[in-house]
Amino acid sequence: MNALRPDTEADVVEIVRQAIADRVPLAPRGLGSKAGLGRPVEHQALDLSALTGVIAYEPEELVLTVRAGTPVAEVEALLAAQNQHLAFEPIDLAPLYGTGPGSIGGLLAANLAGPRRISAGGVRDHVLGIRAVSGKGEAFKAGGRVVKNVTGYDLPRGLCGSHGTLAVFTEVTLKVMPRPETVSTLCLFGLDDVSAVAALCRAMGSPQDVSGAAHLPLAVASRFGYQTSVTLIRVEGFEASVRARMQALVTACDTSATFEVVSSEASATLWRHVRNAEGVLFDPLKAIWRVSVAPTAGPAVAATLPGVEIVYDWSGGLLWLAVDPHDDAGTARLRSAIAACGGGHATLMRAPEDVRHQVPVFEPQSPVLVALSTRLKAEFDPAGILNPGRI
Repeated sequence: MNALRPDTEADVVEIVRQAIADRVPLAPRGLGSKAGLGRPVEHQALDLSALTGVIAYEPEELVLTVRAGTPVAEVEALLAAQNQHLAFEPIDLAPLYGTGPGSIGGLLAANLAGPRRISAGGVRDHVLGIRAVSGKGEAFKAGGRVVKNVTGYDLPRGLCGSHGTLAVFTEVTLKVMPRPETVSTLCLFGLDDVSAVAALCRAMGSPQDVSGAAHLPLAVASRFGYQTSVTLIRVEGFEASVRARMQALVTACDTSATFEVVSSEASATLWRHVRNAEGVLFDPLKAIWRVSVAPTAGPAVAATLPGVEIVYDWSGGLLWLAVDPHDDAGTARLRSAIAACGGGHATLMRAPEDVRHQVPVFEPQSPVLVALSTRLKAEFDPAGILNPGRI
């Protein structure tokens, strides 16, 4: 089927209402960068790529409103010109799926933040307001364009991560932040996974305001030219402050590992590798998991999966894993290991369609959350036409 491509929010309303009347499920998408995420579905595509452009940008107020189909790259370029940025460090899934860049609406729908989430919060923490169309074919708005706005604030946050199953975003208002003057990264070399995570946790527990804490084991680090594993600790801010905090971190980590401090482009390149999980993407045939656990549980989970390639982020609390895609892509073994190590959740970010048909791509919900999700779906999409079966 050819994709439906609305030019305005009114067009989206009309399309959704017609889909309800015809009982035709819709699959909302922005630029299609996340088509490989979730259970495979064959629904009528609702292409929102024409809903682009900046509606309002007030740099002095740290507020930006754009249409949902606007490419993330365009937004980041606009903000960079004003020395501002999206503080949650959006993940670029193009390397993962071999697609082009994503849209702002897709960013909210997937709710995927990068390394700075440990200090700046996630995507939903930076959403001030939205306009959207529900599965009832009704346009609505929630939140506003003021950073301190409270009325309706929970609805924009709640719709983040819904993967287009509750509403179709048409407009998004985001809180933006000044870019840090100086960014430096402490690189510790040669640590094993357990020692690395311990060093990261010490850094996060220090008063040095760490904005990134990651570890690349040797198998991954070697792909970027390193001869040993590399443990990364990032600090940002004014130059004098960064210099003092970096020196304090070297002492706080209390390790005999060799180290160096990198800044500017070298630092930015390292964190791009981490943010986009580029280190585990070299074999396009591997299935890719994104796992969230308690930081100290990361090495224990990894130890149950011999031969698996891994990147640690969020001080060890976020794992990107490259595994054999055959059978269940290690689903049973991985989720059993997570449960044995204190719990968490795992998302199968990339796998062949037949595998994604067989296993739960997203972490199975508890009965309480299933009941809540069912009620939300009935309220926002009673006809069940928005991405049924995707999650």
